[in-house]
Amino acid sequence: MNVQEEVKQLALRAREASEALGQASTDRRNEALQAMADGLRRYAAAIIEANGADMAAAREAGIKESLLDRLMLDEGRVDAMAAALEDLIALPDPVGVVHEERTLYNGLRLRRVSVPLGVVAVVYEARPNVTADAAGIALKAGNACVLRGGSLAARSNEVIADVLAGALERCGLPRDGICAITTTDRAATDALMELHGVVDVLIPRGGAGLIRHCIEHSKVPVIETGTGNCHVYVHGSADRQWAHDIVLNAKCRRYGVCNAAETLLVDAAAAEELLPPMLRDLASEGVLLHCDEQAASIAEAMGLEEGAQYVAATAEDWDTEYLAPEIAVGCVSGVEEAVAHINAHGTKHSEAIVADDPVVLATFLNGVDAAAVYANASTAFTDGGQFGLGAEIGISTQKLHVRGPFALEALTSSKYVVEGEGQVRA
Repeated sequence: MNVQEEVKQLALRAREASEALGQASTDRRNEALQAMADGLRRYAAAIIEANGADMAAAREAGIKESLLDRLMLDEGRVDAMAAALEDLIALPDPVGVVHEERTLYNGLRLRRVSVPLGVVAVVYEARPNVTADAAGIALKAGNACVLRGGSLAARSNEVIADVLAGALERCGLPRDGICAITTTDRAATDALMELHGVVDVLIPRGGAGLIRHCIEHSKVPVIETGTGNCHVYVHGSADRQWAHDIVLNAKCRRYGVCNAAETLLVDAAAAEELLPPMLRDLASEGVLLHCDEQAASIAEAMGLEEGAQYVAATAEDWDTEYLAPEIAVGCVSGVEEAVAHINAHGTKHSEAIVADDPVVLATFLNGVDAAAVYANASTAFTDGGQFGLGAEIGISTQKLHVRGPFALEALTSSKYVVEGEGQVRA
């Protein structure tokens, strides 16, 4: 059997399983989620062992540290995956929710009710935790899932998916409700994207290249999870300590995540005061500063080492998602220029302002086009768990169907249920 046929048969099995999952009760799906969480903890050693083999192969291949951080699993991270599944249990069931109910002029009673999408395919790269997150969210919303993880995490993903599918089976639900594509053949992704009518939605999670490829080639509807060229803009009215702490957290908390800040903008008029403490501590964290002319002048005056701690920013830097200990630093004339810069160079993910002036704050929050905009807080909070959504399946930067961190509700659709008493239309 070739790769195309193998993927199609897998998806057809998921399609069949989706019918049972869509009809399963809330209690049955929650029971399966708990079994999945228990399974992850029970088989943590096997998962970590498989992940160790993935990590060793990735290091040998010269994979950069930010991606290794995404790939790595230890006991704490496996437990966090399990806890995220348990968090889903406590959330309201998104299936069967009545969004609208009314009686029409002719006596017909109409309800608009949420229903599962059916089969959700997720294509992702070096993040094995997505295997559990995606499977759990899909199940809670009554869907089957087809999971296509990246080759870097192939061993980890296979063990995790097997544990989760086994938990479904033990709870009397079809094992094929969680299907993992285990081949590392890249043709499998394209085969999955061809399955219009079998797969209901495709969600890519990964780098810009993967997302662009799916958008351009998929015949299955795509929810775009965007890259994160995120900004922090510090206005002259900002609380200095807040500005310092927010910038350091947004950049340095984790370099390899999509909500990490990649560009720091400051008011030019206040840059001589604002920038030194931030540049000093960013540099002390090992962050390479890509500075515009004014920021470079300040860095030089501070005694930072050109070439090692700061370099001159290029045009490409303003559009770069580093996912690494690097940040672009620029000075702007005020909030209007900051908004224009962000809308020109950002990826519509997460953008933050630090300011005390209410007019400036309103101008920024209303003017910036992004899935999440922050006033006086770090971009690091753009996350399903932090937003109270439980484990997220992605962060959407598109505007149709769903935007921002999304999970359960985004994996449902709706249908109209119409009840009558013999009415016919003239």
